[in-house]
This record gives sequence, structure tokens and C-alpha cells, in this order.
Amino acid sequence: MDQAKIDRINALARKAKAEGLTPEEREEQAELRRAYIESYRASLRAMLDNTVIERPDGTREKLTPKS
Repeated sequence: MDQAKIDRINALARKAKAEGLTPEEREEQAELRRAYIESYRASLRAMLDNTVIERPDGTREKLTPKS
């Protein structure tokens, strides 16, 4: 997610606390938050997919999803 969208999320949050949001702004805020959460989850999945456990004997194994 680019910085402009994150800045917009923050601006809407500040406005919501200060004076309230219009229905259109509430929809925009919800959509931006959904996009942010999806981006965060994708980043976390990518990080976990590339995580390796190194055992004391020197062997390495990738993390596997729980079944």
C-alpha cells in the first residue's frame, strides 16, 4: 500500500474524531482499511513463507502451515 493511501486513512481518522465523517467518507475509510489489512496480511504471509528454522545440528527447514 502506498504512503498516500496510508496518509488518507490517517486524515479520515483525525477528521472522524474531530468533527465526524460524511457517509461517503465512512465508505472510503472502510474501503481503505480493508485494503490496508489485505496488504498487511499478504506481507506477513510472504515473510512467513520465507522463514526458515535452523536446528542446533545445523539442519534448516521451512515453516509449514498447520493442518
